[in-house]
Amino acid sequence: MKNTADHGAETRAGYDIIIEEVPEYSRVLDLGCGDGVLLSALQRVRKIDGYGVELSAEGVSMCLEKGLYCYQGDIDDGLADYKSNSFDYVILSQTLQSTKKPEYVLAEIMRIGKNAIISFPNFGYYHIRLQLLCKGTMPQNRLLPYEWYESPNIHLLTIRDFLRYCREHRYPVKKQRHFNLGEGGVSLPAAVAANLFAQYGMFVLDGEKFTGAS
Repeated sequence: MKNTADHGAETRAGYDIIIEEVPEYSRVLDLGCGDGVLLSALQRVRKIDGYGVELSAEGVSMCLEKGLYCYQGDIDDGLADYKSNSFDYVILSQTLQSTKKPEYVLAEIMRIGKNAIISFPNFGYYHIRLQLLCKGTMPQNRLLPYEWYESPNIHLLTIRDFLRYCREHRYPVKKQRHFNLGEGGVSLPAAVAANLFAQYGMFVLDGEKFTGAS
């Protein structure tokens, strides 16, 4: 299995639009921050007060080499060390589908973050549907570069799944910016029929407006 610190194009997807979403001088927590490339860019471009949590020792080491504050931890175990609304933005980029307890992780994010940025591969993307339909095998492509037996993706979801989940849990959706990965890792917006034509889903959730009602 690929190390979580091995951030290729598929795991860096959407970094450019995440940077656009985060205001200057924000206090930011990046969960599953890998090698720290996103945190480093946010510090450089947005002058954030940034923190990271990463499972792999290799990833933590690479973050520290970049001068970032990062500690080794498993977000599936919770974020009890952080007080409610203690961050302006909590980022979970291309990691939700590999968590063991996504419901718990999302609840913790909504507790500690005034805003949450959640992005993930869209398993409703039409190339994935066609490969399953025509070949009868688990998809393996640029979006999903793993064999079925080595994939870290254990909770597969679509944009439509996440929207329904947010409605059911009353997580206020501030913005949706679904996209495809273009040349050089540039994010290209997918505004039409995103559940079918977007490779990735990205949501900005409003933690301050979330009441905690179930």
